[in-house]
Order: sequence, then C-alpha cells, then structure tokens
Amino acid sequence: MNASLDVSFSSTRNVFGDRMLSLDEVRQQAPAVFASTAHQDLSAKYTFVPSERVLSGLMNAGFVPVNARQARTYRASPVHAQHAVRLRRRYETIALRDSVPEILFLNSHDGSSAYQLRMALYRAVCSNGLIVSRGAFPTICVAHRGNVVDEVISGALHISDRFDQLAAQVERMEARQMFKDEQLRFVERALALKYPDVARSGMVPSQLLTIRRPQDVADDLYTVLNRCQENLLRGGLSRRSLSGRLSRTRPVTSIRRDVALNSQLWDLAREVLAA
Repeated sequence: MNASLDVSFSSTRNVFGDRMLSLDEVRQQAPAVFASTAHQDLSAKYTFVPSERVLSGLMNAGFVPVNARQARTYRASPVHAQHAVRLRRRYETIALRDSVPEILFLNSHDGSSAYQLRMALYRAVCSNGLIVSRGAFPTICVAHRGNVVDEVISGALHISDRFDQLAAQVERMEARQMFKDEQLRFVERALALKYPDVARSGMVPSQLLTIRRPQDVADDLYTVLNRCQENLLRGGLSRRSLSGRLSRTRPVTSIRRDVALNSQLWDLAREVLAA
C-alpha cells in the first residue's frame, strides 16, 4: 500500500483525533439507537435487541463510533426510526493517502430494516462519507432474531478483515487518470441518478465537477468520484427551475437515499476501472 501523505494510520496510533464519539454524543445525534422497546405494531416473533447493546458489543470488539444520525420522521415514532452509525477500528493498519476505512451500521426498531453492516470510507480533506456498493463488497444483514449481537460483531470483523482489499481498489482509482471527456460522461450518468430527467433538473452535469478546495484539483478517478459525490449529495449548486427561478440544490438528508446514491456512484467508478 502507498505510504500515507496527509493522514497517518499506523498500528500504534489512534485514528480518531477529536472525532471519536462518546455514547452520550451518539444519543444526542441518534436517540433511536437507545430505544428501550420495539415499535408497538410488531409481532411477538420480532426479537428486540436495542442498537445500544449491539453498539456496545462492537465497541468492546475494538470499533469506535465516529458519526451517528437518524432518519427524520413526521408520522412514525422517532424513537424507532432508521439510524446509521459509522465506526472505525480503534487502531488502523491500512494506510491511504487521505481516507480512512469505516463500517456503516444501520438498523431500525420499526420492522423496516434488519441490522446491516456496509463497508464505507471517510475522506478527511472534505469530510466525505463514501459508502461502498454491494457489488464491490457484500452487505451483511442480520435479522431481528437469534444471537444478534454476536452475529453483528462477527460480521463487522469479517468486513474489517477486507479493508486491505478496499484500500487496493481505492489505490487503483487514485492511479486511474481520467480525460475531460471521460469525466463529463461520468458526471452525466451521476446526475441522472438523482435527477432521472436531467433536462428538467435545471442543471448541467459539469457542475458536479465543481472544485471546492485545492486538494480536489486532480483528474484521478478517486478525486473525481469524491467531487461528484460531494456536489451531488451536499447540494448548494445553482439550478434554474422550469419557471426560470434560480435556486440552490438541496442536500440529501434521507439515510436510504444517501446509501443508494453513494452505492450507485461507487458502481459507476468501478465501471471506469473495468473499462
């Protein structure tokens, strides 16, 4: 693997700095993690194991939460809403240029989601939270029954054992230079993921290549992917409505939409590597 240039992740260094969350901070950001009961409409076949207990098990196994959030709910109970917690290994041996491998833990207590574990990445220079597609590295799903905690911990360890494969894929993306016409084809397809009718989106695909910081002035696939992901999901780009009114694109706040778009973008990048 390449030596880390911007962030050092040796086996003797804690990789969190000031990003590590306490359980109290997790509670503030995603109170549904600490639900004390399952949703009242669920049947007796549903085994309620609170995400708090699973999270504590993951922490005892060497994983530490660095980000937490939950879905907004208007009619359903917010205590049982879908929630997402990002975790890292306490000590990381994988060295990447500016990214850290993570595990994304997803769950809900309303019956809409099993316990899920997905591979993810955090890019330090832009605070981007990438999510790797199922096609690249399968999602681990644990149903709400049986020995949930042990199964989730086993799944997390299995995913983290493949961080070296993820790092190898990232390095291939960093080494793959993209011509301008390739970048435009990439963002044309990316824009259509969020706006299926691009002509009515009020945007041009090249806006997804907007450079927000000096570290993004590069033409490698990984940098292009990150620029595109940030511009597509965080919003803030100008767009003109069909009536001619100028506005700004909105950020993606839905957890499900965030996961879906991130996964689809990762698959687009994999297609470029495979071409």
